[in-house]
Amino acid sequence: MQPGQTVTVFGAYGHTGRFVVAELRERGFVPVLSGRDAGKLRALAAATPGAPEVRPASVDDPASLDRALDGAHAVINCAGPFALTAAPVIEAALRAGIPYVDVAAEIEANLDTFTHFADRARAAGAVIVPAMAFYGGLGDLLATAAMGDWTTADEADIAYGLSGWHPTPGTRIAGTVSRERRAGRRVRYTDGRLQYHDDETTLLKWPFPAPMGTREVVGEFTMADVVTVPSHLSIPEVRTHMTAEAAGDLSAPDTPAPTAADENGRSDQTFLVDVVVRRGDTERRAVARGRDIYAVTAPLAVEAVHRILTGRTRTLGVASAGRIFDAPDFLRALSPHITLDPLPRQTAS
Repeated sequence: MQPGQTVTVFGAYGHTGRFVVAELRERGFVPVLSGRDAGKLRALAAATPGAPEVRPASVDDPASLDRALDGAHAVINCAGPFALTAAPVIEAALRAGIPYVDVAAEIEANLDTFTHFADRARAAGAVIVPAMAFYGGLGDLLATAAMGDWTTADEADIAYGLSGWHPTPGTRIAGTVSRERRAGRRVRYTDGRLQYHDDETTLLKWPFPAPMGTREVVGEFTMADVVTVPSHLSIPEVRTHMTAEAAGDLSAPDTPAPTAADENGRSDQTFLVDVVVRRGDTERRAVARGRDIYAVTAPLAVEAVHRILTGRTRTLGVASAGRIFDAPDFLRALSPHITLDPLPRQTAS
């Protein structure tokens, strides 16, 4: 990476966007602040060391997006709902000839990116990485690392052990958009495809590693991993689960947004992501632990940009984290932010 490479952050003043801007500066990049609200952008710039450049832009104004990306080496889209922002910002990135990374957790928005841009991005030699975030990205990296030398598996479970979940306003809006797109139905990945259904939720007991131990989880609390993992791994059954307390926080309308508990703005939320892939009677497991699901998204996205700009990728076009990067190596690079159990770890079922 050349010192001082410029990265436009669309949605820079949002909760996750602020973490991304800070991480870019920490890694030696020059962030350009972009988004719809010029006042919020100027306020963020004034509060950020170095007073980064501000370039207001709107997804319904392609010329403004072109100005926001002019001269940038990459763009990170942090502005949800991604059902509305992903396609216009990807189009602008393709016009600018620069890589696009987003932090979308919306299942349908990520599926749209794979569906609508795969051929064009491949033909253009472009790099587009959706869901490069806690949901969709981290689980995909862990599942890929756990697979090791396996080319297929029978099933994968990704269990999210969150101490709680104080959702941001952006999370709530994105969830509303997704529910509307599904007409209120739930979704699962089974028999090798996404299926929408009206089944009731179920509670399961999940044996998280110590010290968390066995906890009650909402079974098939489906997250973006059901798009990213099957996009490149041959696994016909992919399930995600969420600790019941965190799911309850998310569904409660009065749960407050996260509040800073340290000098870096992180909340006191902790997480454990437990990934188990199975083939026959054998299972392999990968575990990541850390703090604040929104804050940890920033090093995931910025590390992705760093690797793209330094040529450390395995493919072109639209690709998930586990497909485009060396998953174990990428995870090790996150060691200042997450703690990993040895990868891969193989045990008999």
